[in-house]
Amino acid sequence: MTIDFIITLQWWVTIFLVGIITLPLTGVLFNHFIDKGYAFSKSLGILLVSYLMLLFGTLHILPFSFASLFLIAALILTGEIFLSQKYPKKIISIPRILKTQWRWIVVEEILFIVILFIWAFIRSYSPEINGLEKFMDYGFVNSILRSDFFPPKDMWLTPFSINYYYFGHFITAVLTKLSLLKSEYTYNLMIATLAGLTFVGSFSLAANLYNQFIQKKYLFKIIVAGILTACIVTFSGNLHTLYTFFKPYENDHPIPMWSLAFSPSSFPNSYWYPNATRFIHNTIHEFPMYSWTVSDLHGHVTDIPFVLLTLAYIFSLLISSKKQNPTKKLSISLFKKKITVHFSQSIPLITLGFFLACMYMTNAWDGLIYFLLAIMLLAYQQYESLTNKKILLSSIISVSAKVFPLIIFLAGCFVIFSLPFSLFFKPFVSGIGILCAPNFLVTKGQIGPFLFETDHCQKSPLWQLFVLYGFFYFFAISLMVTLKKITKRYASDIFIFMIFALSTILIIIPEFMYAKDIYPAHYRANTMFKLVFQAFIMLSLVSGYSISRIMHFLKTQTSKSAKIAYMLFFTTTLLLLSLVFVYPYYAVSSYYGNFNNHQGLNGVRYLSDRYPDDAKAIAWMKEHISGQPVILEAQGDSYTDYARVSTNTGLPTILGWTVHEWLWRGTYDVPAPRIEEIKQMYESKDIKKTLVLLKKYKVQYVFIGNLEHEKYTVNEAVFKTLGKVVYQSGATIIYRMSI
Repeated sequence: MTIDFIITLQWWVTIFLVGIITLPLTGVLFNHFIDKGYAFSKSLGILLVSYLMLLFGTLHILPFSFASLFLIAALILTGEIFLSQKYPKKIISIPRILKTQWRWIVVEEILFIVILFIWAFIRSYSPEINGLEKFMDYGFVNSILRSDFFPPKDMWLTPFSINYYYFGHFITAVLTKLSLLKSEYTYNLMIATLAGLTFVGSFSLAANLYNQFIQKKYLFKIIVAGILTACIVTFSGNLHTLYTFFKPYENDHPIPMWSLAFSPSSFPNSYWYPNATRFIHNTIHEFPMYSWTVSDLHGHVTDIPFVLLTLAYIFSLLISSKKQNPTKKLSISLFKKKITVHFSQSIPLITLGFFLACMYMTNAWDGLIYFLLAIMLLAYQQYESLTNKKILLSSIISVSAKVFPLIIFLAGCFVIFSLPFSLFFKPFVSGIGILCAPNFLVTKGQIGPFLFETDHCQKSPLWQLFVLYGFFYFFAISLMVTLKKITKRYASDIFIFMIFALSTILIIIPEFMYAKDIYPAHYRANTMFKLVFQAFIMLSLVSGYSISRIMHFLKTQTSKSAKIAYMLFFTTTLLLLSLVFVYPYYAVSSYYGNFNNHQGLNGVRYLSDRYPDDAKAIAWMKEHISGQPVILEAQGDSYTDYARVSTNTGLPTILGWTVHEWLWRGTYDVPAPRIEEIKQMYESKDIKKTLVLLKKYKVQYVFIGNLEHEKYTVNEAVFKTLGKVVYQSGATIIYRMSI
């Protein structure tokens, strides 16, 4: 446990220093925040260092190394020091920020450290990087770590590059290099870091939202409001926990509570926590707390801190929008037409374009979702600038005319910043499917990007939507009712309404359309998954703000009815919060075995128990094989232990998890032939045929271990002829080919 503490401390120091170097820039972006955006300095620092490394690595200017990362961080710091000296009124130096904001820095740093260490401790009770899709995520990280330049190689399909939203995995690799720790530790530490950054980011955003309508002297109330909202965003579940009071249903066949027997005496009725994320038939609707629990390092998870960074920046722009003085203009030629953008607008749009691009590279859906929120912000800003708002049609036309060039400019920034990723990425969505299409359209099959498929008419029952989102909509509707009684509107009210509207749109979209992928029965699962995951985050912010806003309003009222309303609202809030906050107990205690088996943070230790000889061989390969030579190992289905060598070493193999490669490549024709070819290489007695296949894929190492012997009748005589043994432990052998 002492080793885990030291490793976690070393990891925290790395992240702390990365955050410190971007304090001046953070202070500029969040100048109107009471904490000057300190909570987002880590996310911003990580984002800048990682992006510049990706850019320089893609351009082959700098190799991916500790030295390169250190140089990039030094360049950022030097640039900020120079600018803070040249423009001391606009850019506050690091010492000044530390001196003036030390109270907020202490509060937010303590919050981050507490969550980081708590979740690292939790992970130490089940640290295995195994199960679900951890193999995929870990393989990406290890492949990136072995890369000198980019794009990184796909460890499961040589000689292709990764065709996935890998920027979040890249960030994990960056922090791994900077911290000088091994990836088997940093994988788990990254999960804990994401939880910590999510908590402190939502805390800061909520505190600044609350600060809009309350005086700064109420510091304690601001902190309480921030912590409450951060808890909802980071650790809450949904109202599915109500099922703990009823007779259990079959996991794949949920039924309404009124159809079940009420059974509080046997509470919690063997409650199975994943059911809260698989409640609607053939769909997925996860949320952050579930993600921390199962610890898949997916793009939608690694992107959460950057989502909160973008949301906070949009709110910051909303606060400052009335103070803009757009005098200078910036003209850009596009299709022989000039698009004019005010200079004061261009910098925020460039920054926003950068954030959106980074989100797109981390989880493509998020870039598009928050592009829509950016448009809502721009439309509101232009509407507020109108002198005559009474004529609706005239206002719409005027706003549209002003917003259009801004959208084009923002889109241009987004495209340019995402080029290091998008130049090598091929989207694997093949069209937009329309649910419950009429027969005359089904017969056409496809019109443009729109697909009309037969028997594709899944809809979500309203009672199920209520179970998933009733908690949030209770508070959102309560806020709307309360705001009708309040004459003064704040920027925070507008912001909350925007993200509430966007969240509602995201929940509705999967009821009408879906992005077409390879899954036949679960055709709208990924669409719902990616959209409502963001809706959950935004609705959590809405709920936290609503509780604070309503409580503050009712507290200031002196009438008897207001006091009764306060007590009713307070009691209802406590009841609803208890229902969503009990979810972590079920999830964590179930997944981590009630904390009965402490194992430490090493995520690959399980290999020594399951495949002891293979584990030693993999450790040898990580230490003695440099670069990314191709290896041959057994191929198997997704969610199994196959592809364990390529996953744990980052060395590319011929084929890993077949269905995943099918999804990423958009066709089964790419991975399918390799299944038989791998079998032939292991089993064939024909040296010439084996040699042809080995040369075809440029195989340099052949791994023969437990799974290879289980799946194939291995003919080692061929490999002895074509190469030599470079490692052996028990029945596990590694051959190096001499071809």
